[in-house]
Amino acid sequence: MFRYPRSRAFTLALAAISTTLAACSGGGTTSSSGGGGGTVTPTPTPVSSACSLNSRQTWAAQQLDSWYLFPETLPANLSPAGYASVQDYIDALTATARAQGKDRYFTYITSIAEENAYYNSGSSAGFGVRFALDASNRLLVSESFEGAPALAVGIDRGTEILAIGTTSANLVTVSSLLASGGTNALNDALGPSDPGVTRAFQIRDAAGTRTVSVTKADYALTPVSTRYGAKVIDDGGRKVGYVNLRTFINTAETPLRNAFADFRAQGISEVIIDLRYNGGGLVSIADLVNNLLARDRTTSTVANYVTFRPSQSAQNETVYFTPQDQSIAPTRIAFIGTGGSASASELVMNTFIPYLGNRSALIGTNTYGKPVGQIALDRATCDDRLRVVAFALENAARQGAYYNGLAAFMGATCRASDDLSRQLGDPAEASTRAALDFLAGRACTSILAAPGGDVADGSGPTPQAGSAALAARPMELLRPQRPTTPQREVPGLF
Repeated sequence: MFRYPRSRAFTLALAAISTTLAACSGGGTTSSSGGGGGTVTPTPTPVSSACSLNSRQTWAAQQLDSWYLFPETLPANLSPAGYASVQDYIDALTATARAQGKDRYFTYITSIAEENAYYNSGSSAGFGVRFALDASNRLLVSESFEGAPALAVGIDRGTEILAIGTTSANLVTVSSLLASGGTNALNDALGPSDPGVTRAFQIRDAAGTRTVSVTKADYALTPVSTRYGAKVIDDGGRKVGYVNLRTFINTAETPLRNAFADFRAQGISEVIIDLRYNGGGLVSIADLVNNLLARDRTTSTVANYVTFRPSQSAQNETVYFTPQDQSIAPTRIAFIGTGGSASASELVMNTFIPYLGNRSALIGTNTYGKPVGQIALDRATCDDRLRVVAFALENAARQGAYYNGLAAFMGATCRASDDLSRQLGDPAEASTRAALDFLAGRACTSILAAPGGDVADGSGPTPQAGSAALAARPMELLRPQRPTTPQREVPGLF
């Protein structure tokens, strides 16, 4: 998800708006998104009618009337009566935009404390893994985070979860859970995102099959892995920079700067930006990534445009590149993406389409499709933060509206699988290998090609035959119905 504001001026404007509304309505809100990040302050108990359900629903509707990017889709009169929560009412208000594919539950109510804890430090609570279902409905670990409980007991990328229970005595197989209640049953079996929740897992990995017990705990999610997040790959004598960014949060700034400083020192001009599971985050960190890739841009060169609804057009902004001391001048960029790549991830990819054309490519599968972003409107008394879809983003060529994903917009695309048998960033891992092939000008199969059909949209020769493996249904990250803030930004997180 996109998180505005980008500028101090807009921060102050929103602060003034929030203060005025709180003074008039006297309220705040409660998170309706489920359990929360590790150091979250408990939601205050309402002390007046200002925090009643009706008051909170009415306040949310007022904000949509003022800020929603698609005001023509809002119902003229929709009573909050009959809606059991603030989020249910918001979902009803945004139903038309959702049916049009413009707002797929992007407008929501959450906790100020939970969100601030996540964006400032990566604070979360859980096992510290991403779960995904493959084409055979096997539950697999696509990534495991440093400093979190799962990795500490040996659960890492590629581990298969065979059964889940509260103890080893009541394990239920994943196949049985899916048969009885689909992914909702899996989510229920995994338990709430609260420290102290323990689950037993029967797992299978390279070491064999065994049962382990894991207790959810508070941890700080590292946005750039200390194991594989940033490195230089030697591809047959060619140096290629590799960065895997898990999420766009404030603590990503230092490792990103350090990685690009190393690339610049080594004269690297070809890079892989791995965003395959990155659901988005702060626009300021997306701007930083753009600028670290902009040594050959000037401060008068447009990076992208931010556009609000006509009644809020005073907030529109033209964003220019600002090269940094660590910036490089890429000649080719391979972006690794999947259906879990959204929002700020897509913003970064889209930014370079006008400048690199077919010298930048999307590797993997099509992205999620979210060319819009949210602002935050707060009612601090009740810990309410309303995230409202309020602006659209376009690149310098005014390209946006990629609601069906970025594949059709990119100058080049190369289909590749997500190879869980190898660690992220391993040169032999399928998507990383495809990215290296693109950078070297070797052939690839377009993401847009029909299954089994080959299209070379890199600069290499046309391949001779299709690949059934690449045509298989991609893995799908497991998502709860009511995600926490970390789960929105880190798809598959538990």
